[in-house]
Amino acid sequence: GEVGELKGWPMYQKIQQLKELGLNKSQVERQLAINWKTVDFYWDMTPEEFTERQRKAKNRRKILEPYTDQILQWLMKFPDISSAQIHDWLKEYHGDNYHGKERTVRRYVSNLRKTSNIPKPDKYRQYQAVEELLPGQQAQVDLGQREVMTTTGKRIKLFVFGLVLSHSRYKYVEWLDKPFTAQTFTLFLYRAFEFIGGVPKEIVFDQDRVLAVSENYGDIIHTEEFERFRRNMKFTVYLCRGNDPESKGKIESVVKYAKQNYAAHRVFDNLVLWNEGCIDWLNRTGNASIHATTKKVPAEVFKSEQEYLQPIPTIINKPEDSLTRNVRKDNTVLYLSNRYRVPKGTYYPGREVELKVKDGYLEILDIETKELIIIRKISTKKGVIVPNRVERDYSHKIGELRKQALAILGKGDKGTCFLERIKQEKPRYIRDQLQLIIKEAEKYSERIIAQALDYCVQKELWSAVEFRNVLEYLEQLSQDIDEPDIIDADAIPSEYRIKTEVRDMKAYTALYEGS
Repeated sequence: GEVGELKGWPMYQKIQQLKELGLNKSQVERQLAINWKTVDFYWDMTPEEFTERQRKAKNRRKILEPYTDQILQWLMKFPDISSAQIHDWLKEYHGDNYHGKERTVRRYVSNLRKTSNIPKPDKYRQYQAVEELLPGQQAQVDLGQREVMTTTGKRIKLFVFGLVLSHSRYKYVEWLDKPFTAQTFTLFLYRAFEFIGGVPKEIVFDQDRVLAVSENYGDIIHTEEFERFRRNMKFTVYLCRGNDPESKGKIESVVKYAKQNYAAHRVFDNLVLWNEGCIDWLNRTGNASIHATTKKVPAEVFKSEQEYLQPIPTIINKPEDSLTRNVRKDNTVLYLSNRYRVPKGTYYPGREVELKVKDGYLEILDIETKELIIIRKISTKKGVIVPNRVERDYSHKIGELRKQALAILGKGDKGTCFLERIKQEKPRYIRDQLQLIIKEAEKYSERIIAQALDYCVQKELWSAVEFRNVLEYLEQLSQDIDEPDIIDADAIPSEYRIKTEVRDMKAYTALYEGS
């Protein structure tokens, strides 16, 4: 037993002595009761190389010393916490200042448990063999639930959706605070496709798990809504049972991993921040750590697998509210697997925006005021940031855009006033405001443009979005009324009315009736 505890120089010297006596590696393994891989690793190592390894290991342990008190606090508060989760928390709390390695943390935590007498509660883990699948061939979707503590001290139940690509082990995880329905399940699956930038050919579901976490134990897979979505997205479904040894390609649960490494011991504030943190965790750990089975980093393997995924169909009935997006911490918005940049400072915790697709452009608007934040040309690529710094187009200077817009509006006082007030109200977004005015005005006659400008100036609507919607309304009106020199409609329909500030819905109608 004591021999099996050999470490450091004593272990190295024993291996070398037995090697000199003529024993082979297997005999040394049995003699010293240590792993054969350890024997093999040190077999041909020189004393100088061993000393250098010891020195580097000591330096790695020193890196963790400033965090000892914090690690001990976590161990005492959460005795069952894993070293992998401690490693993730250190990355989360200390960012780029932390340079520890997971293997070093594992050994350091193990030693702290012994010296501080904080044993880890016994647990056993089941592993299942995996059959290797071709890139883009298959994903597994898993569902689960977990109770978490809130900031107010209450316990609530969260429901979790996880998708993992069977080839690369690249994962997507999202949480919900109520049981899944066919609608929310379909929406989460669509978001997962957006996250991975495509659609796998086949999706494996654990039939029992789907039943267990859906509303009233309803089978959300066998619904008209899900079947319509499946046909639109062009993937096949394979249903299996968790206890079925014949299940093909069954891999370990991504949900179990998310619950243990992300959700365990984490305090819940609100759903938006919880999901934001989960995406950060995926980027930092869930998709960035070497996978125990494949010995590869999922994010690295995914780079090549993504090319084999089927493209996400663009002409489909998207799940309800799929064009509402969270702004990410890096001031980007996800749309069809690409990240679209928004101006720096757009992000704040929980910020959502609305997306509109028009003529090959993506309009990103404030969800409350409907104010235009930015316009981006929709990219046909996958997995890119739009615009990339290299691709950014500086050819249209703001001065040139202003001249173009003024030529369209007419060089009189009204056009000048309109553009000047927009610049005052929205100095950060002036480029996008001018681009939208130019793009939209090209579709209409001079008479309609003049009427829309008159109306916007009269009602002090200093916004390209308002200008666009008034243009659309007047064009529709002109098709019904001959020569509508005087605008006397009862109301602007709600789909053409966008507020520059939050005000009563009737305000726009009253303004219009008085014009």
